[in-house]
Amino acid sequence: MGIADEVLEANRRYAESFAKGDLSPAPARRFAIVTCMDARLDPMKVAGLEDGDAHVIRNAGAIVTDDVLRSLVVSHMLLGTQEALVIGHTGCGLEGVTDEQLRQRLAAAAGVDASNVTFHAFPRVRDRVRESVQRIRESPLLPASFGASGFVYDVRSGRLEPVA
Repeated sequence: MGIADEVLEANRRYAESFAKGDLSPAPARRFAIVTCMDARLDPMKVAGLEDGDAHVIRNAGAIVTDDVLRSLVVSHMLLGTQEALVIGHTGCGLEGVTDEQLRQRLAAAAGVDASNVTFHAFPRVRDRVRESVQRIRESPLLPASFGASGFVYDVRSGRLEPVA
């Protein structure tokens, strides 16, 4: 059985007792989380959330890109969120490498020219979280009242550490 088949079987079992079809698309707790795609970080569990509590936006590195800002604007303007939490994590694959190193690896492994790709690699996760929070706060697409805070999740202890 392949992965897709395993997922479909798991979904079949999940759907048998599914009772959350009436949840609103607007998050009940009126905030969004921007976090990394890392499989060790489950934002719902880390933040003590239930289905429907918050929007979760994930990408490699928890980077506030133009697309993340677009999602936050939709979340705020159409669905009422008032704040975003940026959650990076220790041991991130993008920490300590450069975009150029990633481009070289891609060229060597697949013969692909990725010179036009920005991977958003970074030297230190705390600094990158701080930059992402600042990007939200300074975005002209979101009102000054829209809050933003940053955290680093420690993958070894499970704790969130605030980033000032």
